[in-house]
Amino acid sequence: MNIGGIDAVAAVLLVPLAGAALLAVLPGYRSTARLNVLFSLLTLLAAGSLLVGERPAPGSYLLVDDLNIVFIVLNTFVGFTTSAFSASYIGHELETGRLTPRYLRFYHAMYQVMMFGMNLALVANNIGLMWVAVELATLSTVVMVGIYRTHEALEAAWKYFILGSVGIALALFGTILVYMAARPVVGEGLDAMVWTLLLAHAADFDPALVNVAFVFLLLGYGTKVGLAPLHAWLPDAHAEGPTPISAVLSGLLLNVALYAVLRFKLLLAANPGALATGPLMVTMGLASVLLAALMLYRRRDIKRMFAYSSIEHMGIIVFAFGMGGPLANFAGLLHMVMHSLTKSAIFFAVGHIAQVKGTQRMSEIGGLTVTHPLLGWSLVFGVVAIAGLPPMGIFMSEFLLISSTFTRAPLLTVVLVGGLLLAFGALLLRLNELAFGEPKGALTPVHASYVPMLAHLALVLAAGLFLPGPIVAWFQNVAALLG
Repeated sequence: MNIGGIDAVAAVLLVPLAGAALLAVLPGYRSTARLNVLFSLLTLLAAGSLLVGERPAPGSYLLVDDLNIVFIVLNTFVGFTTSAFSASYIGHELETGRLTPRYLRFYHAMYQVMMFGMNLALVANNIGLMWVAVELATLSTVVMVGIYRTHEALEAAWKYFILGSVGIALALFGTILVYMAARPVVGEGLDAMVWTLLLAHAADFDPALVNVAFVFLLLGYGTKVGLAPLHAWLPDAHAEGPTPISAVLSGLLLNVALYAVLRFKLLLAANPGALATGPLMVTMGLASVLLAALMLYRRRDIKRMFAYSSIEHMGIIVFAFGMGGPLANFAGLLHMVMHSLTKSAIFFAVGHIAQVKGTQRMSEIGGLTVTHPLLGWSLVFGVVAIAGLPPMGIFMSEFLLISSTFTRAPLLTVVLVGGLLLAFGALLLRLNELAFGEPKGALTPVHASYVPMLAHLALVLAAGLFLPGPIVAWFQNVAALLG
């Protein structure tokens, strides 16, 4: 691999693509599980070389810049740790008969297809190619959500497919409108879809066209982000699909759709006649926070509860980017990274908890700190982190966001803090029952892999205690780019 060269960008795409092709034909669970981890590790190493080496110049199709490198590194890191967790989790599903060896081979192949789609969406310098990549990542997760082939799993997958298709159709229409706005300025053909060229000439685009385009793009990609009222697919997909896919959905795929929204936000910011995108994003972000916070109190399924928590936190992140400015953008970036690490760690814990207890119903799970101390206390640690308590990384990002909002819009701060407190109360209420209540449920032996979960929680704690200077400078630079 040529560190910093175009070969590294190609590796980020070709490694998972080659992995998918190989895993589709190889028999045997152990070989496919290990190869899935290996291909994910190689993709992470390729992304790391882009981070530390010289980046290639933008081309007509591929781009690596300060904005997407944050998403690429996070995407490949969580993809790798989730593949390691998945090896033990899916192995138990095979032992219990919930999945057959044929489905396992399909699962591991589709995992790499999903990683390819998300990576392609992040490095695409062509807005049409980015749309195709997001759709590919969506379709691959749809079939993985329904892999158990139960009535509930198939219904969740079908719901995800229908609502995701509506969203991606809206995003396609928005993409076409951007092309129409660019065509009189840039010319017909490929150039009118190249992101770097669009940004360079955005000031000359028809404001009316780009305004309408952004509305469709926000609604379309916002469906993938899980923003209210476009969120209905997300709780079902989390609850019925394999837990590693829940971790990937919350930790990665929602971020990829958010990245697409941010790209087009930059485009409108470069056009002096275009509408301000901030109020739209702030409104949808706050609506998501409030809705999710209220719905947390009514959940009975542990995975469904944390799915609504993901909706809440994506709302916080979209609100931060909608507010804009160096501090709010910095808080949004930090919150996105911390949420991905924390929520995936929580789903790692929840996946093994559901296996040892034989259920996802919270009424049948209790006393985890007594029956399974490591899992129980890890869940406590994860919920403390996701609730925004100090000294965790999410506390820092929420503190920065609230500080920035209070100086500019005190009334919005009241609404935001109210939503955060509502969610905080619901999470602590459920945590008390799950971790410290009377021991309940079965005690099924499970060969669990705790390393990915503990590694994520350690990173979240470390970020809350101290952020290294290079990371702060990196995020400040990206925050400045976002305006």
